[in-house]
Amino acid sequence: MKRLLLLSAAIAALSLPVSASAADKLLNASYDIAREIFAAQNEAFIKANPGVTIDQSHGGTSKQARAIVEGLEADVVTFNQVTDVEFLAKNGFINEGWQSEFPNNASPFYSFPSFLVRAGNPKNIKDWDDLARDDVQVIFPNPKTSGNARYTYLAATAYAKEKFAGDEAKVTEFVDKIFDNVPVFDTGGRAATTTFVEREIGDVIITFEAETKSIAKQYGEDKYQQVVPSVSLLAEFPVAIVDKVADAKGSQELSKKYLDFLYSPEGQKIAADFGHRVHDEKVSAEYKDQFPEIRLVTVEDVFGGWDKVSEEHFAEGGILDGIYGSR
Repeated sequence: MKRLLLLSAAIAALSLPVSASAADKLLNASYDIAREIFAAQNEAFIKANPGVTIDQSHGGTSKQARAIVEGLEADVVTFNQVTDVEFLAKNGFINEGWQSEFPNNASPFYSFPSFLVRAGNPKNIKDWDDLARDDVQVIFPNPKTSGNARYTYLAATAYAKEKFAGDEAKVTEFVDKIFDNVPVFDTGGRAATTTFVEREIGDVIITFEAETKSIAKQYGEDKYQQVVPSVSLLAEFPVAIVDKVADAKGSQELSKKYLDFLYSPEGQKIAADFGHRVHDEKVSAEYKDQFPEIRLVTVEDVFGGWDKVSEEHFAEGGILDGIYGSR
């Protein structure tokens, strides 16, 4: 009888579900409007790697980076701003030189700030100049909390630098006027989308081109119209392994495999399906008709690099603080 009970217990133990080990489970901390693309990327990755579990955390990437420092055990980050990855590197969570660990400065796909207006473009919004008009309400999130909005701020500034031939007083006045036209500053890109689409506030939303395509597709292409400005700022989407967490959990190998997948033809096609421009030449050629030409400038060319931008624009008391003020 005793042997029978022991045998029954052993069989019962074997039949219990086995939880994924740390090496088979990842947490990806990502930006606010990336829910849909990573739901698709994760599904494809798990299909190719049965038994793996991928969890997601979404929010403004500056908030995500701070959360990781404060204890969020993310194995990988898929952010929309280099400075937030650098913040983690400076705090010892990501290895220095992280941009050399994956191709294209560790950015598997890219986009830029673009416009989405209501059907028929009733305010005839065509370029950044129109965002400073008195009769236009502009929607984008708070650049103090949103990487998405920081790109909008920098893109508008880059345009103004060209328009006013580097006259910084006029540049600041121009960008300040655009900020004056924002009726509400949401904390993240998805909340800004809700303000524009569901609350029907604003004449134009400024967000990544990929998000403008997503909004139109989700809520009705007959209700919205995409407007590509004459020039915008290259927005890279940096990825990195959170080495401090991955080393402790034993998930380094799976983390690398996951981020490598984003560069694979399948991962690149998924990114293109969700409105991102990709680096894979064959996939890019396949989706060429879906992406109008645009002149893109870079943070390096216009502002001297992210370190300089962080110091001059985003640091406490910097240019952004002066423009944003007490809004």
